[in-house]
Amino acid sequence: MGRIYNATWGRAFSAFYDRSFKASEEAGLREMRRELLSQARGRVLELGSGTGLNLGLYPGEVESLTLTEPDPHMIKRLREKVPFSSGKVAIVEAPAEALPFDASSFDTAVVTLVLCTVPDQPAALEEIARVLKPGGQLLFLEHVRSRSPELAKWQDRLEGPWHFLGDGCHCNRETVSAISAAGFQLGEVERGRLPKAPPIVRPLARGTARVAS
Repeated sequence: MGRIYNATWGRAFSAFYDRSFKASEEAGLREMRRELLSQARGRVLELGSGTGLNLGLYPGEVESLTLTEPDPHMIKRLREKVPFSSGKVAIVEAPAEALPFDASSFDTAVVTLVLCTVPDQPAALEEIARVLKPGGQLLFLEHVRSRSPELAKWQDRLEGPWHFLGDGCHCNRETVSAISAAGFQLGEVERGRLPKAPPIVRPLARGTARVAS
């Protein structure tokens, strides 16, 4: 029964995903995505592409774009947005913790509101580092644990119900520290707010990191 219920909720979550982000996107999130993705170069890997909210925001200099997504309901909607004739874009159904690519395959990796949801964040970051070329860059935009002790307490208290409502999302992860702990060299990291979002997922971190050359 639990598996059937989760599958039903996952289908509903994917159906309303774009609509649930509409206010945030229009209030500045889409522009944040655009500014971040303008730094993408070479062969690009985007993890947890969801329904494809980043499509159309990559610069023309990108050599190729590989989109990965593990959820069958999300990837179905993603495939509806990507023309079959597009030789520059590939879609791969795969989890971030087990990427089906050779080491040093990509110049850029992208995660936007993804590392909050992956079941095993350290394993996902290890895989990202593996598939990036030496000196390759990670571009990230993630909601994170608040630096306000009071709000962080509420994130911890509400993590359980939010994890269910958000289809696996964790609202209290120390994602920037996790990126650093995975061996990435952090570049500039900008702290901000996810517009039009509930307070527990409002703290935002956007930035770059690189694997060792």
